[in-house]
Amino acid sequence: MSIEGRSHRKTNREGPEPGVDEAIRALLLLMPRMVGRAKRIRVPEELQSLALAPRHLSLLSYLLFDGPMTVKDLAARLEVAPTTVSLMVSELSRKDILERREDESDRRRRIVSITDSKRPSIDSWLARGARAWRQALHPLAPEQRQMFVQTLQAYEAAMAYEGD
Repeated sequence: MSIEGRSHRKTNREGPEPGVDEAIRALLLLMPRMVGRAKRIRVPEELQSLALAPRHLSLLSYLLFDGPMTVKDLAARLEVAPTTVSLMVSELSRKDILERREDESDRRRRIVSITDSKRPSIDSWLARGARAWRQALHPLAPEQRQMFVQTLQAYEAAMAYEGD
C-alpha cells in the first residue's frame, strides 16, 4: 500500500477532521519522536549498572501498579510463557530487584514483588511516563480513554501479526 498522495480531509459540522490517511501520516511522523523520548528517560543511577532491558519494564510496571503476584499471573498479563517470566524473575532476583516469597495461603505458590530497596528507584523511573500519560489522558472522557487504549492495542497486535 502506497502512502503517498493521500491527504483527503473529511469534514463534519464542527469543522475539518483528518481522514484515515492523514491520521496515519501524522502518527508515522509522531511515533519515532515518542519512542525516542521514551528511550531518553534516564534510568536512575542506582539501576544503571543492572542492564535492564525493555522486557523488564513491563514486568516491573505490573508489579509496581498491581502489586505482588505469582509468576503465572505475570505470564498471563505479559502474554508470554511462565518459564520466560520465571527466567526474568530469577535474573532480577539475583540483582536484588525482585524477591520471591511463599504465599501464606498456599505454600506451593511463590509471590513475586519488587524489593523495598529498589522500589523508590523503579517508581521514579516510571513516574515521568506515568505523568505524561496522565496529562494526555485526563481531559478525555472514559470512553475516549478506552478507545485510545484499544486503538494502541490493535496497532500493536497488527504490528506483531505482520512481523510473523
